[in-house]
Amino acid sequence: MTRRYLEMNQHDALYTVARKFPGGLDALARELDMSANVLRNKLSPSIASHYPSFEEVSLIVSCCQKAGIPDAHLPLHALLVRHGMAAFVVPQPESARQDDLSQTVCRVMSEVGAVAEAVSIALLDGVVTPVEADLIERKFQSALSALGAWRARLRNVSETGFVDAV
Repeated sequence: MTRRYLEMNQHDALYTVARKFPGGLDALARELDMSANVLRNKLSPSIASHYPSFEEVSLIVSCCQKAGIPDAHLPLHALLVRHGMAAFVVPQPESARQDDLSQTVCRVMSEVGAVAEAVSIALLDGVVTPVEADLIERKFQSALSALGAWRARLRNVSETGFVDAV
């Protein structure tokens, strides 16, 4: 039986993201100055005797982010979800200036709509499966990122006094 990895389980997310590192776990282990076997054991959801430390998790996420791996922050999001918290990537001021406020507002509304759609579809049969809950969490994360971009964009406007388009 093939194991299904859930994106909103912090262990599964870390394992999945790390495996996407260019060159795989062997290359990531070299980057971390660790043996590939030790890294595999620490990342394997099925090995309960080995766990990565907070610092190792941070380094893995950082390495994956620098390598351009999509959703490199997913393990952090999953950890926060477990504790009833949420986070979003804070856009840099340069990227916040590149689009106008109306586009940002439209993106926020679109992302919130995607959350509502995922919830609506999940509730059609009256049961929310773990896979559906995982998708809903991902949609919430995306919506929070859009809200963060809107916030950064508005902050930039308030600091510069410049609105390029509303």
